[in-house]
Amino acid sequence: MPRKIDASDIIPIAEYAKLRAERRKRISEIKKNRRMEVGPFATFYFESFDTMLHQVLEMLFIEKGGAEQLPDELAAYNPLIPTGSELVATVMFEIDDPLRRARVLGMLGGVEHKAFIRVGGETIRGVPEDDQERSREDGKASSVQFVRFPFTSAQVEAFRGGAGDVVVGFDHANYGHMAVMSAPVRQALSADFA
Repeated sequence: MPRKIDASDIIPIAEYAKLRAERRKRISEIKKNRRMEVGPFATFYFESFDTMLHQVLEMLFIEKGGAEQLPDELAAYNPLIPTGSELVATVMFEIDDPLRRARVLGMLGGVEHKAFIRVGGETIRGVPEDDQERSREDGKASSVQFVRFPFTSAQVEAFRGGAGDVVVGFDHANYGHMAVMSAPVRQALSADFA
């Protein structure tokens, strides 16, 4: 699996426009087994080369910035492609009601440091992207977090082995939720490892 998008992966926008509906349908199928809901508000969207290439193509299509825009998009999305010994997730706290969203996010400061994956009795702590601060000084968390989970070789083996449960969750004082990863998601994510 490729680990980095470069200019040669980019379809010319006129050609992409013709293929867009079919490509969006294909990426929806891929994403189906790359997402997990954890608790009432958080969804983990596990990223890959395919999901990030789609994101770059969509940004170029929508914003129409051409070749000048491409370096910024690659700088933003390449770091979210797993490198072979990790899983990478965009974690979204999805709350429709603006008042409730503000109240809940106001209690979740530091949540980006409290994500984990448990496999084979071992806990893999999430490491937030350090591109910008995701929790404000007043304790309010961003509704979008980018978290990578670095695995050891033994943890990769346990994940791929299929024995026991894989649990994804948070141990934040105000959001202590966990969920068991389904077999189809576990199988799809196993391909992210080298």
